[in-house]
This record gives sequence, C-alpha cells and structure tokens, in this order.
Amino acid sequence: METGTLVLVHLHSPKEKYWGLLRALSPAGVTVRGIDVALFDDWARQYRAGVDPELGVATLFLPLHRVEKMFEDSRVGTVAAYHERFLDMVGRDVREVLGEETARPGGPQQQEVPWPSSSGS
Repeated sequence: METGTLVLVHLHSPKEKYWGLLRALSPAGVTVRGIDVALFDDWARQYRAGVDPELGVATLFLPLHRVEKMFEDSRVGTVAAYHERFLDMVGRDVREVLGEETARPGGPQQQEVPWPSSSGS
C-alpha cells in the first residue's frame, strides 16, 4: 500500500480498529491520520450538522507487532467504503475534511518540542 491510501487497520492486544489516511508504513509500524472506527459516524455527522467539531482525527503510530491486518478502504459488494459513507452523509470528500482538520487553528497540530540540553546548568 502506498502513502495517501485510505485504510482500515485492525489491531490486537487489545482489539481495536482504526480508519484513516496512511501516512507511513515501515518495519516498525504504521502511521495513520484517522479515528477509531467506533467514532466514525459521530465524527462524520458533526460535519453534516455544520457545528463546531467536538471529535477530530489524530495522527497515530501503530506498532507493527499490534497490527493484525490492514485493508484499503474500498467497497465490498453492496457494503460502502467509509469514504463513500462520509460522502453520502456529508456531501463532501473526506480527504478535503482531513486536510482541513490538519490545518485548523486550535486543531490537532504537531509541534516541535525542544529537547533539554545537556550542556550543564
């Protein structure tokens, strides 16, 4: 799978499922910008309602030893993919919303934290 692919990641110990945008895949693990599958519908509904978001996506590093399987977010028969469900519920492309959440003031942002120096104090 390539970075930028929408994925579902199933974890074990404990069992969890995440949906999101694949940011990186390495021998150490998987980095996903996403949300717990159990919260997906509530997260999507807040965009349909046009209210200030209370739920947001996060950038998660999932260690490879916890990853049971990873699927591309795609339609299976008559079952819609999560990105299709979002489009049906909200009328917008989910990638557009993921980009907005990353850039939103006061939203989840990654900041560089200075490392304490060891040059004696």
